[in-house]
Amino acid sequence: MQNFTLKQLRYVEAAGRLGSIASAATELSISQSSITAAIEALEAGLGHDLFIRTPSKGIRPTPQGTQSLVLIRRFLQQARNFQTEIQSVAGTARGTLRIACYVTAAPSFLPIILRSVTERFPGLSITVLEGPLSAIVDFVNEGEADLAFTYDIFKDAKHRFYPLFSAPPFAIVSNDDPIASAGRTSLAELSERQLVMLDLPGARDYYIDMFQRAGLDPEVAHTTRSSEILRALVAGGFGVALLNIRPLDYREAESGYRIVPILDGAPATPFGIAVSNTTGVPSMIRAFIETCLELSRDGAFDHLVVT
Repeated sequence: MQNFTLKQLRYVEAAGRLGSIASAATELSISQSSITAAIEALEAGLGHDLFIRTPSKGIRPTPQGTQSLVLIRRFLQQARNFQTEIQSVAGTARGTLRIACYVTAAPSFLPIILRSVTERFPGLSITVLEGPLSAIVDFVNEGEADLAFTYDIFKDAKHRFYPLFSAPPFAIVSNDDPIASAGRTSLAELSERQLVMLDLPGARDYYIDMFQRAGLDPEVAHTTRSSEILRALVAGGFGVALLNIRPLDYREAESGYRIVPILDGAPATPFGIAVSNTTGVPSMIRAFIETCLELSRDGAFDHLVVT
């Protein structure tokens, strides 16, 4: 079997991740022929096809290609870790850190972290991958991300977890709802209203299960995959909603909706950082995690929690 270069493996990984040779060429600023040549060289060396080519629909991995891409991503991650370790010999974190974030939570806490990290480590570049709760840790498992921001209940035995704060669910109601003036609510009271549900894998089941455990069957009137649209629907009087992390830009007098605690809601769920525990943690990632933990100890995330 022939030897493959890191460049070829990066070309193949980009094509598989994006599902398109053209998109991979654009991302990497190279010609499509270079991507094609890398795929063909790898396929010839492995003795099997990595992708199925479909005219006008791009490419998709074969079963063997799917397994190969997982191995390629893990190897590329190890190569990146080696590179950053070498670059950090002088004691300064350098390189690119790829972080995966739960899509609805990222706008609330990520600016706080990135502001501190970029000030402390100016040589560090951040790439952010967003996704639903059910997919976040997969980014780490498949080598696409170095770490993930997620809830403790969504990590597994493959991960080491560093909690940053605990976030109980809260209700969002329109300003003219009686719940807003009361300043608190219960699951029974919320179940009497129509729900605007965050329809993302993991999130919907979490909130519905909370009602069902209390013997309640709420009516889901509207669904959305966007937390911004969810809040807009609530402000417009289309129902009530639930979230766990307070929006960073929430202003009670200006938002058109009110955030209130749920007295009998689910227990607070730890939110934090998940990293793979199957490999060593490079110094750059350790420095990033320690910065986040310092922010937590200093109370930087306290305003995101509704109690």
